[in-house]
Amino acid sequence: MLWVKAFHVIFMVTWFAALFYLPRLFVYHASSNDELSNERFKIMESKLFYGIMTPSAIATSILGLWLIYDYAWGWLVGFSMLWLHIKLLLVVLLYIYHWYCWKLLKLFRDDINPHSHVYYRWFNEIPVFMLVGIIILVIVKPI
Repeated sequence: MLWVKAFHVIFMVTWFAALFYLPRLFVYHASSNDELSNERFKIMESKLFYGIMTPSAIATSILGLWLIYDYAWGWLVGFSMLWLHIKLLLVVLLYIYHWYCWKLLKLFRDDINPHSHVYYRWFNEIPVFMLVGIIILVIVKPI
């Protein structure tokens, strides 16, 4: 099970790297003015989302479910591990964030950008708070 845990963490780190980088690309894409940059950002965003971010999210979830099944299923069902329930809620919120990134990706692909680069700078900070919360819950288990 240590191998499962190790690969769960590896894919989680990869997923978060992409969650941090894609909105940063949106910042630069929203600031770009020429067609060459616009097309380049579309390619970069698409490759990051479909080639790294989504496969990493899927692998993280599969391995995480495997860990829950082997380590914590009884506790999860019995509600005695509140930290795990809150962590899973944060993971669900990350998937909502991931889905919203996909929506933004499609808008950029269609040359529709409803937000300024400042919006994406703030949007880029959301996964930081999720990561801090998840790490504290998993390592410290304060509740």
